[in-house]
Amino acid sequence: MVNPKTPADLTITPRDRRFGRDGAQQRWWMAGDPVATAFHNALSITFPKGEAFFIESVKAFRDGASPRLAAEIKAFTLQEVMHSREHVAFNKRVVEAGYDLAPLEKAVDEVLAVIRERPAVVNLAATMALEHYTAILASMILKSPDYFAGVDAEQADMWRWHAIEELEHKGVAYDTWLHATRDWSKWRRWRLKSLMMVLVTLNFWKKRVDGAVELLRQDGLEKGARRKVWWYLIGKPGLLRRIAPSLAAYFLPGFHPWNHDDRHLIGRAESAYKMAAA
Repeated sequence: MVNPKTPADLTITPRDRRFGRDGAQQRWWMAGDPVATAFHNALSITFPKGEAFFIESVKAFRDGASPRLAAEIKAFTLQEVMHSREHVAFNKRVVEAGYDLAPLEKAVDEVLAVIRERPAVVNLAATMALEHYTAILASMILKSPDYFAGVDAEQADMWRWHAIEELEHKGVAYDTWLHATRDWSKWRRWRLKSLMMVLVTLNFWKKRVDGAVELLRQDGLEKGARRKVWWYLIGKPGLLRRIAPSLAAYFLPGFHPWNHDDRHLIGRAESAYKMAAA
């Protein structure tokens, strides 16, 4: 049974789109800002292998799922496969712009090697936590019309497309978790999901900051780089600061990703995309 908090009329729609295939990508593609560029590049590097891990974690518990949840897992899988494909292409353009991504990819591989030694239900809890991050970051991006001000339209459209679909499927990993742990007590379920969110948070931001600092080092901007990246996250524009309330909500009893229905952001973003393409 799908959790009743998931909207009954929710449709998860894989949108097969391709971006940025016809031109070179600027080195500081994020409106000429090396710090913003470094952070988003460091984030993008995690997606191809990270989303393959998400798919693996969710599909491990599809047996016995309701027909609706099984269909949502399938749509989630298709969306994540296409996200991986587009970020592979994006990361290739980052390399073509002159960056060496090997140190960042090595860090991703090391984390995944550790993860694969853990029980499947623990990996599902980690996926659920990371999916919450992608959803609340997606919501922040779609709420902010100036987030990609000055960014090449192809790059901005790719990130917004990814955000739309992350928002749309934000409850799939969580509903799969509820299905997988249906025989658990509420306390046992809350304890593991909360512990994994704490661990994911500590690891996720450290690794992304380390990755951004490495890319700034390659730009010759190593001096003060770590401070600048943290200021970008906490100060201005303050990505981490702005999502903090939504992150804290994850620990509340009765939390579900669809407690906050923000599908209007999807409709608004898709309308803007269609008008731009017309």
